Amino acid sequence: MSLQPIIQVSELVVLQQTAGDNLVIVDASNHKDAKANYDAQHLEGAIFVDSNKQLANIGADAAQGGRHPLPTLAQFAQVLQDLGLTPDSHVVIYDDKNGANSAARFWWMLQAVGHPKVQVLNGGIQEAVKQGFPTNDKLVEIKAVGAYPINAWLLPTATIDEVEANSEKPTYLVIDVREPSRYKGHTEPIDQVAGHIPGSVNIPFMSNLDANGLFLSPNELKDKYTKAFTGKEEVIVHCGSGITACHSLLAIASAGMEIPKLYVGSWSEWSRNDKPIVTEE
Repeated sequence: MSLQPIIQVSELVVLQQTAGDNLVIVDASNHKDAKANYDAQHLEGAIFVDSNKQLANIGADAAQGGRHPLPTLAQFAQVLQDLGLTPDSHVVIYDDKNGANSAARFWWMLQAVGHPKVQVLNGGIQEAVKQGFPTNDKLVEIKAVGAYPINAWLLPTATIDEVEANSEKPTYLVIDVREPSRYKGHTEPIDQVAGHIPGSVNIPFMSNLDANGLFLSPNELKDKYTKAFTGKEEVIVHCGSGITACHSLLAIASAGMEIPKLYVGSWSEWSRNDKPIVTEE
């Protein structure tokens, strides 16, 4: 039986007692206060990953690959070594936005290099604290490990050219997971231009969650995405910069479905390249 991509707090409690040194808990929160918040309070034993510096290779121009391009394989291998990970590590990732800050992005990246044991904590740190999982502000010493072997990105991605060539084809489904107000072009708090890619449909990542901020059940997610995918031969998922799109890829994987293509550059790349843009009332 394959590992479920989403782990419950109660399951993490058991894992913490049984997995020993193989368990690595990672705080992947990603905003200006993330590291300060981690320093003040994190789940017991958790280490911190810097999403901008370690989970992306940010360049001078977001028109080339978007705001959070993937690191090179060599860079990512070094990151995994720096975090003390080996192919035997059981990695549990959380953040403070129900997986959408960067927990799902790190999950996708580990999946994409073939790491076998990686899960995202359902509900993030808020749910863990609510259920009494121990937290502290202690500095966690990362164990020294050897080089992490990486050969290729194994999960599918889409380029800006592929998206442009296919976004309006009836056999393609391009999913925009941003908030409806950004998709419609009513507001754009981050990128330079508001709107969406022609032919794309809006399935906000927040619709993967219930009223309590927890992921819908695998059956509910399967029903939701099966309906969306019906009649489509190819699915591409994107967001603002290739991070929150991974939240929906995680949800799709939780449903037991094949993980679609990630358009890493996402709106941050598309909107900076004079591509056609659609807005709605």
